[in-house]
Order: sequence, then C-alpha cells, then structure tokens
Amino acid sequence: MKDLNISMVGVGGQGVVSMGIILGNAIAKRGLNVVMSEIHGMAQRGGIVTVDMRIGDVYGPIIPDGKVDIIIGFEALETIRALKRATRETLIIMNTERIIPFTVNIGEEEYPDIEKLIRDLNIKNIVGIDAVEIARRNGNLQSVNMVLLGAAFATDLIPVDQSDIEESIKNQFPERSWNSNLNAFRQGMDQYRILTKAYL
Repeated sequence: MKDLNISMVGVGGQGVVSMGIILGNAIAKRGLNVVMSEIHGMAQRGGIVTVDMRIGDVYGPIIPDGKVDIIIGFEALETIRALKRATRETLIIMNTERIIPFTVNIGEEEYPDIEKLIRDLNIKNIVGIDAVEIARRNGNLQSVNMVLLGAAFATDLIPVDQSDIEESIKNQFPERSWNSNLNAFRQGMDQYRILTKAYL
C-alpha cells in the first residue's frame, strides 16, 4: 500500500488523542505498520494538541513538512495553522467550531476571519463540517472526534474496513456511550460524502 500520513490538530479537551488511539488500533489490528506521536501545548485543556500518524513503510513518528496527506482539524484556526505542513494535494477536513484563545478574550489579539483566510490562501481541498452540531444531535457533545473520524474514513484513503473502526470505538468507550459515538462516526461519514459530492 501507499504510505499515508495523517495529522490531527486541535486543542486540549477535544479528543484528538482519543481519535488517534482508535484509528491506530484499527490499523494495527489489520497487521499494518503504524506509528503515532503526540505534541501537547502549554495547557492540558485549551493548549494546542497535534497527533501525527504514519501508516506503511515508515519509521519516524513525525510527518515531515510537505508530506501530510490528510489534515483533520478539530478547530478552525488550528486547521489553518496546520496548513504550513500541507501541499496542494493535501486533503483537509475542518471542524467549523471556533474556540477563542485566551489572548483574544483579554483583547491582545483578534480571532481572524477564517473564510477570508481560506479564500486568500486559495485552499481547494477543504471540507468544513459542523461536527459540534452533529454531536449535539446525537446527545453526546464529546463525540465531535467521532464525527471527524467518520469524515476521514469516508475519504476511502484509510486502509481498514468500517467494522474495524467501529470495533475500535467500542474498545475505547464504555458501553453506555457506544450508540452515540457510533452514530456520530456514521453521520460524519454521511456528511463528508454529501459535502464532497456537492463541492469537490
């Protein structure tokens, strides 16, 4: 198989690392080589979190700049910041949620106009998903990461079956939250396919 490099970016408390664990376990169960690294910002909750995942004939856990195949952004501004590692071919999945940094709240900085940045940077391969609203409809706001996981799986680039990921989800979460997390995953798949059919 072709090597695959996935970068997941967000802030603490959004479930970035949990998503990486679920995806990594599903891939490893297939017998594929997978390596993963985590980088945490200054604060455990609210600080920047980046998870790099490399699949295939790879060894180092950090994805070199310009080699990222998929960026999964849990927060809009962090998604834009991650673009410095991307190329024109990189596929970008962006949760449209805005989490206002402390520096903006105290008036030291302004939160940028994300839509204008996307236009100015001429970004083409980007799909914006309101993962928070989908998670809310499922009755579990903590399932935002599963919505984004579903969207990533719907790209057909991840070399596992849907059943592999769903089993990994069940292994990660208590039984009482299986339905909400599985529904979030499946609706993330559906939403990605609807959006890409319309725009890509």
